[in-house]
Amino acid sequence: MTDVLVLGGAGVDTIVRVPELPLPFADSCPIDTGVHTRAGQTGDFVALGLAALGVDVHHLDLIGDDPEGDLVRALHRDHGIALTALPQPAGTKRAVNLVGPDGRRLSLYDTSRARPGDRFPDDVLRPLAAAARHVHVTITQPCAEALPLLRETGVPLSTDLHDWDGENPYHEPYALAADVVFLSATALEDPERTMRRISERGRARVVVATAGADGAHLLTDGELIHVPPATPPAPVVDSNGAGDAFAAAFLYGRLTGADPRRCARFGARAGAYACTVPATRTDAIGRDGLLGEGAVTA
Repeated sequence: MTDVLVLGGAGVDTIVRVPELPLPFADSCPIDTGVHTRAGQTGDFVALGLAALGVDVHHLDLIGDDPEGDLVRALHRDHGIALTALPQPAGTKRAVNLVGPDGRRLSLYDTSRARPGDRFPDDVLRPLAAAARHVHVTITQPCAEALPLLRETGVPLSTDLHDWDGENPYHEPYALAADVVFLSATALEDPERTMRRISERGRARVVVATAGADGAHLLTDGELIHVPPATPPAPVVDSNGAGDAFAAAFLYGRLTGADPRRCARFGARAGAYACTVPATRTDAIGRDGLLGEGAVTA
């Protein structure tokens, strides 16, 4: 039995620290901090965060036979995370992340590395899902097509809608199929309204909207609760991966029987830690950091 199956979201990012965001128009811009490429996109970071907390994780995605795919495979091998890498002739997913001095980022995703007919074969996905206590579904293609099969298995699902505006139809299948929904409040005019719509129209019993330095909003049992931000253990350098860290720590709490409020405070602490890790690295908070000195107690 696997604790969590992470579906999709494997890829490679190229990190560029820029002097400001948005960048002014110019023919060129010198970058004295270097340009760095490393494995790690949303599914990778959730898997890494769970593994660092001692959760048994299996990651499934379509990955190319290319240098980027080699980086993804090496990342999982180095961290002891089981990976089922199905062939992707279009190539491994990749993105360029522009990171500003305050840690904010702009991610440029290469959507050419997917094909309309891509699918996870039923005979691969079904046994992996059936053997998991929980499945975390990223919103990368072709995960939406896997949702009906996942619901058939009866396994609890979570998803992260990232910076959904509450209207884009691409995100709706995920929002309505999952039992636990994470999203960022960044693009929401009224986070509570969107959260309640997700809960009323779909299966979610828990909805969390992260709000950066303002903490998070937690909707559970019809009650909206403000989750205070955690104090970062070091200077904030980069927000990349903070939402994935939040989701991983929240799911760790859920798997260990914690109530939603405590799970959200776990998430806040892990997200704050992630903001202190440069985007060129893939460190994640461990159980000692999450449960040690100053740990969440309520």
